[in-house]
Amino acid sequence: MKPEQFPEHIRPHLVPRPKGDLYYKCLGCGAGYPVKKLLYVCPACDAVLMLHNRNQEDLHKIEGTTWQQIFDYRRMLKIPALKGIYRYHEFIGPVIPLESIIYLGEGHTPVVEASGFLTEKVGLRFYFKNDGQNPSASFKDRGMASALSSIKFLLDQGLVSDVIAVCASTGDTSAAAALYASYLRPLIKSAVLLPHKKVTVQQLSQPLGSGAKVFEIPGVFDDCMKIVEHLSTRYSVVLLNSKNAWRILGQESYSYEIAQDFDWDMARKVVVVPIGNAGNISAIMNGFLKFFKAGIINQLPKIIGVQSEHADPVYQYYLEPDESKRVFTPVDTKPSVAQAAMIGNPVSMPRVVAIAKEYNQESGHDNVFFVQVTEQAIMDWQLTANQNGHIACTQGGECLAGLVKSRAMGLVSSDETAVLNATAHAIKFSEFQDLYFKNKIPDAYHIVPDPDRMNLPELITPDNPDLVPSQEKRLGKSEFAQFIAEISGKIAHKMHLTSAD
Repeated sequence: MKPEQFPEHIRPHLVPRPKGDLYYKCLGCGAGYPVKKLLYVCPACDAVLMLHNRNQEDLHKIEGTTWQQIFDYRRMLKIPALKGIYRYHEFIGPVIPLESIIYLGEGHTPVVEASGFLTEKVGLRFYFKNDGQNPSASFKDRGMASALSSIKFLLDQGLVSDVIAVCASTGDTSAAAALYASYLRPLIKSAVLLPHKKVTVQQLSQPLGSGAKVFEIPGVFDDCMKIVEHLSTRYSVVLLNSKNAWRILGQESYSYEIAQDFDWDMARKVVVVPIGNAGNISAIMNGFLKFFKAGIINQLPKIIGVQSEHADPVYQYYLEPDESKRVFTPVDTKPSVAQAAMIGNPVSMPRVVAIAKEYNQESGHDNVFFVQVTEQAIMDWQLTANQNGHIACTQGGECLAGLVKSRAMGLVSSDETAVLNATAHAIKFSEFQDLYFKNKIPDAYHIVPDPDRMNLPELITPDNPDLVPSQEKRLGKSEFAQFIAEISGKIAHKMHLTSAD
């Protein structure tokens, strides 16, 4: 549809123009800084930053129901810049003109309801939001669309040039960063740091395929992150990890989409999120808070953050019930199938603490919870989900394991509806599935494959080796008919098929 075809009261709001007054705000000392310079931590105290709009209250002058209509009508536009996460332009990057926005197909990923069998097995109605259907096959594309659009905004204004972008990654961040940076060639080049032999083959291939310079570093993700932080403080590079506040801003779109997918009704809703570097759960909470304050949703959904027992610093922090006694302590991670969440010192921990506190206050009660799950549960529930119609990654399995754990703990009831974050496509982590099925998962993961979930191909051959066809040796008509009949009969026997006669 074209703008002139929409209702008159909606037309002025359909195509947003740059406005607002964004600035970086330090979560440590509270200092503010302009967005027209590259910043990742506070120059005064080295704490992480959040992006705020000094004119945020202006958005509240429009009624929440009108905002709902704006976003619903905007869905029908054919303007590329508004097809992705910037459908919610006023709440994500209001200062960025549409011509500076990068859109590669990210956002608005499907929300898929669990089958009746799976719903009954878990004990409540739930959905997977399949963020693996983003361009680079993970949720990280949301943040990269925002971060790289902000860089293009600076490039278009001549405020930066010859940009070198860097990131540390467990796999998904590097794929997204390399993809979005490659779209801006030759204005920007990218380099990614990966922990050696700690990412899957599929994830390693992605930044290589996008043309990024890939460096493998001994150690774990946290070690790579320290090197990237060192580079960003001493050299003229753009940091694309979630320390970049624009990344968090883009990932808020996940919560906006959930609200729209459920027709703005967040009553009795639970959003389950795996925690790695803690940027995603921070963004999701902050997004819901913005919509709640603007009257777009009238209730804040319950948030469940999930961590594996092999990488659980956030869970450990919140084990202390007395807020005044909580002390954050990084942990040494152990091998985890939820590889993207295998982070012992999340850079967005200060964001989690600040936003979760506000979230609970605005809810009027405790509404953010954290649970720990085993590696066994992660793998078993991922396979159970995928063997019943889903394409969840191991982080999606972590979410489902967390939902089951939350149900057992009484944190979630049977009359609530949950949305689980499948952060990446299952194929990215298919190596773990393969090891599980072959009973070859290393002992360090503490996973014992369940025979009922194991699934391997079975070769069916004819008894007569002369009836085996190949590209080099094609069978005659009579022999091929024998081959078809014998193989069909063996499959029918194994599948317990009955004759159609």
